[in-house]
Amino acid sequence: MTDRPWLAAYPQGVPADVDLNAYPSLVALMEDSFRRYADRSAFRFMGVDLTYRELDRLSAQFGAYLQSLGLEKGDRVALMMPNVLQYPIAVAAVLRAGFVVVNVNPLYTARELSHQLQDSGAKAMVILENFAHVLQQCREQTHVRHVVVCAMGDRLGLAKGALVNFVVRRVKKMVPAFSLPGLVRFNDALAIGAGKSLVTPTFEGTDIAVLQYTGGTTGVSKGAVLLHRNLLANVLQSEAWNSPALKRVPEGDQLVLVCALPLYHIFAFTVNMMLGMRQGAKSILIPNPRDIPALFGALKNERFHVFPAVNTLFNALANHPQFNTVNWSNLVVSLGGGMAVQAAVAKLWLEKTGCPICEGYGLSETSPSASCNPVTSQAFSGTIGVPLPNTAMKIVDDDGREMAVGEVGEIAIAGPQVMAGYWQRPDETARVMMPDGFFKTGDVGVMDERGFFRIVDRKKDMILVSGFNVYPNEVEDVVASLAGVLECAAIGVPDEHSSEAVKLVVVKKDPALTEAAIRAHCRENLTGYKQPKIIEFRQELPKTPVGKVLRRELRE
Repeated sequence: MTDRPWLAAYPQGVPADVDLNAYPSLVALMEDSFRRYADRSAFRFMGVDLTYRELDRLSAQFGAYLQSLGLEKGDRVALMMPNVLQYPIAVAAVLRAGFVVVNVNPLYTARELSHQLQDSGAKAMVILENFAHVLQQCREQTHVRHVVVCAMGDRLGLAKGALVNFVVRRVKKMVPAFSLPGLVRFNDALAIGAGKSLVTPTFEGTDIAVLQYTGGTTGVSKGAVLLHRNLLANVLQSEAWNSPALKRVPEGDQLVLVCALPLYHIFAFTVNMMLGMRQGAKSILIPNPRDIPALFGALKNERFHVFPAVNTLFNALANHPQFNTVNWSNLVVSLGGGMAVQAAVAKLWLEKTGCPICEGYGLSETSPSASCNPVTSQAFSGTIGVPLPNTAMKIVDDDGREMAVGEVGEIAIAGPQVMAGYWQRPDETARVMMPDGFFKTGDVGVMDERGFFRIVDRKKDMILVSGFNVYPNEVEDVVASLAGVLECAAIGVPDEHSSEAVKLVVVKKDPALTEAAIRAHCRENLTGYKQPKIIEFRQELPKTPVGKVLRRELRE
């Protein structure tokens, strides 16, 4: 990596390359943190703390239980839960016992779940009871023989736990009836494991830690194979990158992270759970970020420093009437990822918190962080920043040739955080991995002379109007800057005159907003072929649980 023009943009103290040999495995990282930070809170959920010492003890018990089932090193264990205390316990247990974590989206349908369980070959599963009926529908088609079922209140103490479970089951009726013969309850599994000893195997950095299934935006969902060394590298890269901002946390204060993104998503898995443990931080677990009043309630009496989120969540929070019930004054890093951050949202967030959104970029395939804006920047750049330490990025054409500065092409990434490949898909792996070790992202971008990268769009989301490329992100950014717009999405629809036309779907913030006002705004800010031909108003946009807008669903 000789030619790295972006190094000039690195804040003082951030190295070009980080020593990645601090730990042989994620297990070594976790066990080091258990020792160093034993009495600190590691996770807080519904006002109840789980200390590093408790996480050590409970994960050892649960790991010993899993080993007692006859699972062997390298076997896959699926985890299907929102952000509850059982998640970090289960992750630590699965990894310490020598198994592979398969993160599963709890909102999957039976069809989607069946595919992921079949594909991963998971033999055991830990699932929140709210979703157990989905597993019941497809279990027969999978290799899952051992099921551990958790309840929301399992780790909240007897009285509070019983109350929470009663409300979830009986009052809110959030647990559909299910039948899973042979299931074991989470707390019972811990009790069984307490009478056994965890046998810690030897780990290599090349052992698989996680199968992270990509959302299937480019076809069928595939498992990105993330090795212990891939995730470790990204933890250490991210730590180095965030360090200038974290110097502003007062000496002696424990670092506190808000974990509003789900831990089954690789962004929260790496940045909240793994990096948080490395730093001896406390993560405040938010089980459902769409319940904004509950999120504000969880943060009302907290001092926190780091808030990773996606554009839609920043937007929803900043526009909510309860925003000022939370103290944002200790915030030193607002990390934006997962989708493009819009300028209008970034501007409002900075006005309201005084902490600029620092936009980064990455994929499941890159563990996930590949680039980020400097955490010292005070203004929104509209770029995805520069490559992290130990990372190279370039723009390539369809034949894989590197393109010149300022030319639009596909973003390719090389670095220690890049996956080993797709699980049992050599054909798909060959399609994205270049001979020189670079991974082709499928995102269209451009690099400027300073080494900052900007996403123009997903290759497949591009709209072709009369031979001209229209990038939905650009249209959406323009429309989102209009005062009465809460959120919007642009897609291509077939058009007999121009092959495709731009269709815009808008959710109003101001009921008085009219189609005519949007058209006038677009005429002012977009050239003719980029202007929406069709405008549709909706109550909400379809999104993934992480908050990414599903343009594919809008197209269908």
